[in-house]
Amino acid sequence: MFCRIIERRAAAKFVYEDDQVAAIEDLHPQAPVHLLVIPRKHLASLQDASAEDEPLLGRLLTVAAQLARQRGLDSKGYRTIVNTGSSAGQSVFHLHVHLLGGRAFHWPPG
Repeated sequence: MFCRIIERRAAAKFVYEDDQVAAIEDLHPQAPVHLLVIPRKHLASLQDASAEDEPLLGRLLTVAAQLARQRGLDSKGYRTIVNTGSSAGQSVFHLHVHLLGGRAFHWPPG
């Protein structure tokens, strides 16, 4: 699904794009701000990343932090999540980082 979105063959509300990643609004937000930061390169999950993907993984987190600052989340805090595998809650098997903010979160999650 995310490959189709990145290729603009499926609808999504884009909030950021560069040559490595794209960020969209989540269709089923779990917080006032819920964005998904997605690599253009298809990796099914974090489990599939290799040493050559380290710059891309860093880019995902850097973009998430940039978007958090733009949305004013940096002053109160925000959460980034990478679900890996169905037991961990991964439902779309294309690596992505959830950026959530705008409300209080509790520990442990889920």
